[in-house]
Parts: sequence; C-alpha cells; structure tokens
Amino acid sequence: MSVAGRTLKVSNLDKVLYPATGTTKGEVLNYYVTHADQILPELRDRPVTRIRFPEGVAANSFFEKNLPPGAPSWLPRVTVPTPGSSRGRDTLTFPLVPDLAALVYLVNLGSLELHVPQWRVDDDGNPLPPDRLVVDLDPGPGAGLEECARVALLVRERLAAVGLETRPVTSGSKGMQLYAPLEGIRTSDEVSAVAKSLAERLEEDHPSLITSRMTKALRPGKIFLDWSQNNAAKTTICPWSLRGRERPQVALPRTWDEVEAAAEGEEPLTQRTIDEV
Repeated sequence: MSVAGRTLKVSNLDKVLYPATGTTKGEVLNYYVTHADQILPELRDRPVTRIRFPEGVAANSFFEKNLPPGAPSWLPRVTVPTPGSSRGRDTLTFPLVPDLAALVYLVNLGSLELHVPQWRVDDDGNPLPPDRLVVDLDPGPGAGLEECARVALLVRERLAAVGLETRPVTSGSKGMQLYAPLEGIRTSDEVSAVAKSLAERLEEDHPSLITSRMTKALRPGKIFLDWSQNNAAKTTICPWSLRGRERPQVALPRTWDEVEAAAEGEEPLTQRTIDEV
C-alpha cells in the first residue's frame, strides 16, 4: 500500500488480534490510519516503546524499546542515554514516528500499544526537559473510573492553583492519566518531586480515597496517584493508542464535562473501544 509517499507491505490483515470481539489486524491498521491526525502529534519527537502482540492479545506479547530488526533505513531513529538500564546498556536506539508511514510500519509488526516518555528530543536527537507533567490515576481493588473522576477533579483544582491546565485521558486499561503542559525548563527529577508532593498532600487531605504509595495493602478502594511516571526513564501509554486488553480499548482523551458527570454519578465513565471512538 502507498503510505505518505512510501510503498509498504502489510500482511495478515484478516488475522484476529482481539478474539473477544473478532477485531482483525486490518481493522487495527484502519483505526490507526483514520486517527493519525490525533495520534501523530502525541508521538512526534518522542522515542516510542512498543508492546507487540504478533499473534493477538490472547497470545504472548513483548516490550520492544530498541529499533526493530530489519527496520528500513527511512524509519527515523534516535539514540538516547538509558541510565540504570536493567540490561546494562548505556544507550538505546528508539524509532521515532513523525508520519503515517512510520506509524503503519510499526503497527504492521503487531505493535498495538505505543508508549512514550514525558519529554521530546531536539533536531539533533538530544533529550529535552519534560514538556508535560503526568499524574497517573490507578484504581485499586473495589475502585474504578468513578473514583478516578473524583480524584481527577481534586488534582485539576490543585494544579490550576499554580497555573497548570490539565487534560484527562482514560487509559484504555483501568484508570486515567492527567497531563499538564510545562514550559520545558525543569528537569524530570524536579517535575517528579512536584508530582510526588502533590500526591502526598492529596493523600493527607483525602486518606479514604487517595494513596501516594504503591503498597498493595494500602490500595483497596482507593486511587493510587502514581507520580513516578515523570521519571525520565518511564513512559505512559500514548493518548489515542490501542491497548492489548481483551477488547480493543483506546487511551482516549476525554472532556472535563464527562469527568464531572462521572464524579457526580450522573453518567458513567467507561473505557472506549475503537468502534465507539
């Protein structure tokens, strides 16, 4: 197929990747192509980590950070430091996704999930300071998106007080993320410290609803505010990316009207599939 001026081979379009819904690889590719205008700005200039499901979500999957073997020479890439790598590597070479051809190439390899850091690289491939803060809302057992919505409003209020505007994204898995754009002048460690302080203060004020600690025994019925996703080595699911769950759910940007309605029990907030999107 012709994509963004390049000729790409796509394969196994009838392969079912989501058995529960019968969703095929061709339908997955169609989703990414028809929503490229939404996802490409989210991916641009960010090293992309993929979770690949070559045989579908019911089979084995694997994380892939480095450039795929056999990647074409035209696929953009960037080599960045990886301090503290569990594999002892000082650097890794990641793909970049600036256009539709790069997106289709990676999705054709079974890359259902696309994860990115909170920072971008400059024109020379050097990592820049983070351009956004993220607060990950992870519901513990007995909690769900209604509780996430209530906590999201509390986070929005606290960040608005310091001049930060947030946008909510349902994760396509269990919870939500809240993103706030930054000027790009603070380090990842500084942003992480701010997010940690925010989580700890909200836990103090709302101990029956919020925890800032990952300890599993503290999480039933509460929302874990995961501030650690601001670490330079961490990534979050890219907004508009699919998830490798039972159903083809999407990490979907939402309106604050939707979140407010859910928090007040007026209209449930649910994870949305590609058909619903």
